[in-house]
Amino acid sequence: MTDTAIDLPIGFPLPDWQPARLPERRVIDGVFARLEPLGSQHTADLFEADLADHEGVTWTYMPDGPFPTLAAYQAYVTKCAATDDPLFFAIVERATNRALGMASFMRISPAIGSIEIGWIHFSPALQQTVLATESLYLMMRESFVLGNRRLEWKCDSLNAASNRAAIRLGFKYEGLFRQATIYKNRNRDTCWYSILDCEWPRLDRGYQSWLAECAANNGVQKRSLAQAIDDC
Repeated sequence: MTDTAIDLPIGFPLPDWQPARLPERRVIDGVFARLEPLGSQHTADLFEADLADHEGVTWTYMPDGPFPTLAAYQAYVTKCAATDDPLFFAIVERATNRALGMASFMRISPAIGSIEIGWIHFSPALQQTVLATESLYLMMRESFVLGNRRLEWKCDSLNAASNRAAIRLGFKYEGLFRQATIYKNRNRDTCWYSILDCEWPRLDRGYQSWLAECAANNGVQKRSLAQAIDDC
């Protein structure tokens, strides 16, 4: 598209654009997972779940942690629960009512319709489960229900698991920000990924199909998530 007055290319128009809504502190229910606004009531569960990570490996790429005592973990949860951006949620297993991880909405920019899912920490019991996938799907779905145009995922370029997860979940790689930040006194090059609102309906159908099959099969996937999305 070109601005005829100055003969320069410009972005496509958004005449009906309305700012996105802010995420709320509310419970978001799924089939296997429930997202609850993070609070002190989740501390004991989260700390106990993390005890299975004897060497603190799950905290390697996080700016904080690991936490050696329940009191230290409580202080961390209290700090996280008090912020609006990031806005933290506990990931609760509905079958047991145990909190097994946490994640947040962050870099919340309603005026331009952009939001990020980040600060994700999964205990060993949550990793590589249908529950984990559904919890992120619930956050992805909420992002677009709120009216966002763009959903972001960012991770350390050396965090192979997070990079694989972004691709599996349907995010598209956008590039590498070199020496983007410093955490735990070390460099971080950051990989950027995104999903756009025009891409979400197909992904949403794939997730719904995949989760329905998992629910009908006692929580075990019959097809890969990628296959379910490809079939939509």
